[in-house]
Amino acid sequence: MVNAKEFLINRLSFFIGGRYLFSKRRERFVSFVSFFSILAMALGVMTLITVLSVMNGFDHEVKARILQIIPHATVDANDGVEDWPSLAADISGWPNVNAAVPYIAGQGMLSYRGRMQGVSMHGVPPEHSAIKKSLGQHLLVGELNALRADQYNILLGRLLAQALDVGVGDKVLLTLPEIVVTPAGIYPRVKQVRVAGIFETGAQVDSSIVFMHLNDAGKLLRLGAKVTGLRLFLIDPFSVEAFVSADHPLPNDHQLTTWYDSMKGLFTAIKMEKAVVGLLLSAIIGVAAFNIVASLVLMVNEKRTDIAVLRTMGSSPGDISRIFQIQGGLTGLVGVIVGVVGGCALALCIGDVLVFFERVLDFNLFDPALYFITYLPTKLQFMDVAVVATLGLILSLLATWYPAHRAGRVPPADALRYK
Repeated sequence: MVNAKEFLINRLSFFIGGRYLFSKRRERFVSFVSFFSILAMALGVMTLITVLSVMNGFDHEVKARILQIIPHATVDANDGVEDWPSLAADISGWPNVNAAVPYIAGQGMLSYRGRMQGVSMHGVPPEHSAIKKSLGQHLLVGELNALRADQYNILLGRLLAQALDVGVGDKVLLTLPEIVVTPAGIYPRVKQVRVAGIFETGAQVDSSIVFMHLNDAGKLLRLGAKVTGLRLFLIDPFSVEAFVSADHPLPNDHQLTTWYDSMKGLFTAIKMEKAVVGLLLSAIIGVAAFNIVASLVLMVNEKRTDIAVLRTMGSSPGDISRIFQIQGGLTGLVGVIVGVVGGCALALCIGDVLVFFERVLDFNLFDPALYFITYLPTKLQFMDVAVVATLGLILSLLATWYPAHRAGRVPPADALRYK
């Protein structure tokens, strides 16, 4: 049971601390500093939440665009997969799997009029509904049906087409990483292919991937009836951790690889960038906490007489310290609440705000000719909001320690001597 005296003392400390914060003061400068402390904390919290939400939005947008082209997951074998129809039927029954499509992957180099570019070659069945949905909707020119067997037509990304300066109908040379030994010498394997279409996802994969018919890729790579593996289209491609942790029975020589494994370097760099930016912007909240220190130090100097009166009435140094700890804590709490509300609101509508200013000022922040993403994506996450709010409260409480400790050590006699 809580002691009645302690309860009353704690309630009195809370009342006085709140009174010091919200009541009118004779010292306007101290009042301004306290208001500035609340404003600085609110701006710091709001800025950090908004920036983290924008970075989450960019991360999600990049992943979504890349996942429209690269496989969500693959099942491969070192020597290729021959009985892939039965394997595809088994995998299609796995949870979260929408479709399992055979594919053939290889490396090559495209060349056209002296320009050369290394590419990742993907052979797919263009008639499959999953391929039509993922690749067909991103075609700028050409048709997916142009990928017909034995025609050796290819689809290029827009960036790759620009690098080679080719268009639909142009014939380019595809050089494979194999050599042919003839009586006349040793030559690389070269095949002339025709550009049948250009696609664009708005991601870096537009500069390195080439699609062709599954049969043509098999003939070029001499796989016969085998395929490299199966492309898995997941219902929710972002839940790869749960997908990998589930029990997936596979033959011993087969491997399951997700999109996160294949693009781990890129997404690890994005995650690290978010952590570094968040850490640097946390300094804004630290500066706001120093404002709380300054406001409390001024408040202690202003309230020396009140402190002396409370001491003579029986308040202990701990009670006096608690008053200013409560005042500083309330300052930080109000600032954090205002910052969280403002940050969440700004994070949800910052894209529309940017569009408004672009129209009013007649400029484009993200030039379509230079950037893949031409708008400001945001994704507000509760965990980020919780971490930022907790950081603000902790720093606010730590900032009260020195002023509160100093207030508890004010000698009553010295404070009242010249009053």
